[in-house]
Amino acid sequence: MHKHTILLFFLTVFPFFLIAQKIDNAASFRDVKTERYFRFNYDNDYFASRDQDYTQGYNFELVSPALRHNPINQLLLKPKRSESQYGISIEHIGFTAFNIGSPFIQYEDRPFAAAIMLKSFIIATDTIHTSRWTSSLNLGLIGPGAFGKEMQVAIHEATGNTIPQGWQNQIRNDVVLNYEVSYEKQLFRYTNIFSLQSNTILRVGTLFTNASIGLNTTFGIINAPFAALRTKRKFAIYGYAQPILNVIGYDATLQGGLFNTKSPYTIPQNQMERLTAQVNYGIVLQTRTLFLEYSRVLITREFASGTNSKWGGIKIGFKL
Repeated sequence: MHKHTILLFFLTVFPFFLIAQKIDNAASFRDVKTERYFRFNYDNDYFASRDQDYTQGYNFELVSPALRHNPINQLLLKPKRSESQYGISIEHIGFTAFNIGSPFIQYEDRPFAAAIMLKSFIIATDTIHTSRWTSSLNLGLIGPGAFGKEMQVAIHEATGNTIPQGWQNQIRNDVVLNYEVSYEKQLFRYTNIFSLQSNTILRVGTLFTNASIGLNTTFGIINAPFAALRTKRKFAIYGYAQPILNVIGYDATLQGGLFNTKSPYTIPQNQMERLTAQVNYGIVLQTRTLFLEYSRVLITREFASGTNSKWGGIKIGFKL
């Protein structure tokens, strides 16, 4: 059996290794139909009138044919008979407890945590079978070295909000090394108005070891993410919805790093929620040169004493 068929079978039949990442740029509804583009993503729970759990994240993403020579690509999945986009990104994510103004450990709440990563990735689209493989390798750091405290304090000082006091209790420094592979398959499409896809993601590493399985749909004046790159639409505007089921293996932002066990406070393994549900939804506008998106996310509690969480985000991209 072909190795890609075996991997697809594994991802479909054994979904108990899955999780969704906070910032996901690889989904087909975020497709940019060009070999070169730059995109900026910013998430914040401010969009959902909150200041806890996943509190902020940003991502700078560059896709270019020049990156095909990145030596890390040798470790990534690139199926034959596919059109490939090569990219790198830098990503920063931060998490806080509910009472950010308290200097004390807030037991039964989420620990403060931040991580920064450099990601190399390949998006490989099979235009004949209307499917796409995405694989990536993340290298980085979780802990004070990811400057989550400095970032949040600066923003709150500039906006006149409560100054966070709990970062001295954050997850301690540890290495981030994560590998991800995802598969998305178009199930149905009606002209340029509606499409439905299945998606499956597998992650293994020191930051997240888990995965997700779900569906996504787009509706409106939609693009054609499974078409050839030379197929360009001048204009598209559409909504999307993506329900996901997550099965959790390990989450260093809650449980601490795998190698450094000196974090002052973490969530015990027996308090972790191993199954969560998530819904991503939003609206996308694309022109010949511009990509704009506004998104919202809802997710069920991630540990026994936690609560449901929500946040929003914006993406701005430019074709180069």
